[in-house]
Amino acid sequence: MRFFPYDAPYDHQHEAMDTIADALDDGRDVLFEGACGTGKTLSALAPALAHARETDKTVVITTNVHQQMRQFVEEARAITEEDPIRAVVFRGKASMCHIDVGYEECQVLRDTTRDLVDSEVDKAQLERKQDELLEASQGGESGAAEARSAVMDELESVEEDVADLREEPTCEHYYNNLARDTDEFYEWLFSDVRTPDEVYEYAERETLCGYELLKEGMEGVDLVVCNYHHLLDPAIRKQFFRWLDRDPEEVICVFDEAHNIEDAARDHATRTLTENTLDGALDECEESDDPRSEDAFGVLASFRRALVSTYEDSFGFGEREAVGENWEDVVVANESGRDDLTLAFLEEYSGRGIDRDLEAALEFGEELDERYEEAYRNGEAQTRAECQTLQAAAFVESWLEEGTALGQYPVVSVRRDVGTDEVYGRAELYTCIPREVASSLFEEVHASVLMSATLRPFDVLGDVLGLEDPITMAYGLEFPEENRRTFAVSTPALFASERDDPEVQRTITRTIEDAIRTTPGNTLVFFPSYYEAERYHDSVDTRAERFLDEPGTRAEELRREFVDSEHAALFTSLWGTLAEGVSFDADDAYTVLVVGVPYPHLDERMEAVQDAYDQVYGDSNADAGWEYAVEIPTIRKTRQALGRVLRSPEEFGVRALVDKRYTETAEREMGKYSVRSAFPPEERRELIDIGPEKLQFSMLNFYGDHDAYGGDPPEPRLD
Repeated sequence: MRFFPYDAPYDHQHEAMDTIADALDDGRDVLFEGACGTGKTLSALAPALAHARETDKTVVITTNVHQQMRQFVEEARAITEEDPIRAVVFRGKASMCHIDVGYEECQVLRDTTRDLVDSEVDKAQLERKQDELLEASQGGESGAAEARSAVMDELESVEEDVADLREEPTCEHYYNNLARDTDEFYEWLFSDVRTPDEVYEYAERETLCGYELLKEGMEGVDLVVCNYHHLLDPAIRKQFFRWLDRDPEEVICVFDEAHNIEDAARDHATRTLTENTLDGALDECEESDDPRSEDAFGVLASFRRALVSTYEDSFGFGEREAVGENWEDVVVANESGRDDLTLAFLEEYSGRGIDRDLEAALEFGEELDERYEEAYRNGEAQTRAECQTLQAAAFVESWLEEGTALGQYPVVSVRRDVGTDEVYGRAELYTCIPREVASSLFEEVHASVLMSATLRPFDVLGDVLGLEDPITMAYGLEFPEENRRTFAVSTPALFASERDDPEVQRTITRTIEDAIRTTPGNTLVFFPSYYEAERYHDSVDTRAERFLDEPGTRAEELRREFVDSEHAALFTSLWGTLAEGVSFDADDAYTVLVVGVPYPHLDERMEAVQDAYDQVYGDSNADAGWEYAVEIPTIRKTRQALGRVLRSPEEFGVRALVDKRYTETAEREMGKYSVRSAFPPEERRELIDIGPEKLQFSMLNFYGDHDAYGGDPPEPRLD
């Protein structure tokens, strides 16, 4: 099986493919860092598909970036033109449903619809059987009449079942999946690589359920393209492999933008319980005459009172009134071994035993959940209710059992309800160490390829994800060096304590103005936060059209407006959606600036992550917490932002890190505050230290050498 011209000259792409092929043969994981232009996707897909076909496995390639999903489809289509493969691009049910129901309701509708179709099939078979027996009895065949009588009795019972099921809620789209011949759909599906939108449109037109058709059609396919959560969520992963009809060891995983796995795995492991869910659980208990509901009410009411008292006691003067619409954390961890919420809960509780009452609550919740499903199935309820008692009891049990475990950080948060203007809270078990979720995946599957432009240092990524002895390889930017300049501009360090200094702001503003003025097109400017982006968007004086990215802005729409301009500057946060997974090709943007060192907000959660990493990795690295949790992710983000320009060998441009902490001088003079050493060696070698007042002249020379101005270059600032 060939997906790449091996008779072409041997290059980095061939080398990467050979390395990955050898690793897959040995069942080993691969960490593959490749800058834009190294052909990461094809380098991973080609050997993975070849190995899968030879050994009867399935390749699953996954990302959390929509644009990369589209790129995968294009790559898969190019591959299938050379050597046809069976590929499915899978998306979650929520975006594929034609009747807009929740997961629980969909599950009930699906089960009821399948029961109806099965009963109708039984009815049709029995009708044919009784016709045959009627003909046989009329022909004098011995025993046919008696047999027909028995069939008629069974048929009557099945007809009653069909009539009852037709009174219950069902899904017309899924009914047609089961009742019709769907061969034509699968012929269409596998004649090319179809996007979820194309599948949805086909299914909508034919009144079918595209989501269920995809699930049914995934068995034994060569390639599946999907989102991270299909692999990182343990429960979803188990179902996903079942749909593939593959054991985990028969699956090869390819993760794109793999520097994001750490945060994604952490999110999937984190559990929450809101005050609203507790209220719903208490209502369920009060409405029931089940004796277990009293025990459930007692333990859950105690937890609710403790939750409320914990966040209410945390408010200082005016703080309650200042709570906004977004969740805000309340610190509950303390040095006593148990958090404030747990201590308050133990004081509030006065039942006959927490373990006993929680067990009763779980039993009651499970039974109540079954009743909800039966009520919906029988048409007694229009929606499939979720059991709040079951959810609440399961969370409280986990909170007590796991709240002090290594890597688990208990948190209480508050927010203001937009509709009622009331403040309410939630409890959360925040997972600090993602390897507890990710390592099980990498242990189960045959092998994985993790690729990104910013994976290094490999040992750190391997540690936090639980990868055992992976193969590693890295290829830097292979485009001509004369087409790029990367500057470390020695402006004042944008420490949080210095950002409001008028002189610091004046220097930064002038540096940005110089860069925008001397860029023969568009400029991207990244900041540590949206607040800083807005500050300099408002203060920079430029003839260029200015765009401000703000939280909640539609990133793709903003990007299109920006690239349609001939001379513009886009101000955004490095922690926003435009810093990675979004390409600015050709003349979309020529210059990219990263202003400051964009450390994340160092709140209590981040401190908890640092503490957890210190405990796990501190024996071998005294600074593990800071490096693993803060510095390395920050530099990865910075490198991602620098990679938004220079996307092909023909392009040219300037990349500038505007903060003296990036300079070589800072390595000697600023000690631990310098960040230059956190960049890979070949990227450090390209960094050119320059004063802020000289940046404009260097840019004029660079772009002038490339005849980029199309006439007279802009005048430098001489004051």
